[in-house]
Amino acid sequence: MEVIVARDYDEMSRVAANIIKDEIIKKPDMVLGLATGSTPKGMYRELIGYYNRGELDFSNIITFNLDEYVGLDKEHPSSYHHFMNDIFFDHINIGLENTHVPDGKAQNLEEYCKQYDRLIKEKGGIDLQVLGVGENGHIGFNEPDEELNMDTSIVELTESTIEVNSRFFESIDEVPKTAITMGMNGIMQARKIILMANGKRKAPIIRRIVNGMKLTTRLPVSLLMLHHDFTIIVDEEAYNG
Repeated sequence: MEVIVARDYDEMSRVAANIIKDEIIKKPDMVLGLATGSTPKGMYRELIGYYNRGELDFSNIITFNLDEYVGLDKEHPSSYHHFMNDIFFDHINIGLENTHVPDGKAQNLEEYCKQYDRLIKEKGGIDLQVLGVGENGHIGFNEPDEELNMDTSIVELTESTIEVNSRFFESIDEVPKTAITMGMNGIMQARKIILMANGKRKAPIIRRIVNGMKLTTRLPVSLLMLHHDFTIIVDEEAYNG
């Protein structure tokens, strides 16, 4: 595990984008695992900047997103489909057929989850997975529990996650209670993982990871310490609290 402490959010975003840039230059047809939420927005902004300056080509890149709310249309302003198009995909030269965000309105959700995992394997597996972390230690929507799903599946969101994510909706009542999420096995199969965290609210979680806590499904992020190529990128607030 490598820990990179950036001065602030902007520097953290640049560091993460630089890692992705280097990986794309080495492998222009790489499979990139992506995350949503407020944390990676700056990273996407930096990557768009590289594209606009002619420093990156996304035409052969394939992407898979971690998760999506169950029941939201792709066009819903709070869906992760909409987020990724608005924040990133619409601003680079990636073919939308090469982008994959789970379909929260699939007719047979259980079968769809199996198909999503099969498609990742067909594309050669994820080369680099970008992650954020919830304040309760969730990764994707793999919430703290006695057991965790290995593969992509439907999960119930905890009250704390619903409350935190309510800022993206008009009211907390509109936040879906279930979601599709890539499982911990799928995440751990990525060849390289980078996790981003910023702000004082993430400091307790980061402190527990950096201090080498015990592994527990009650804190899914702890399982990432088993990965052979795992980098944490944080700002000073998240690192020092």
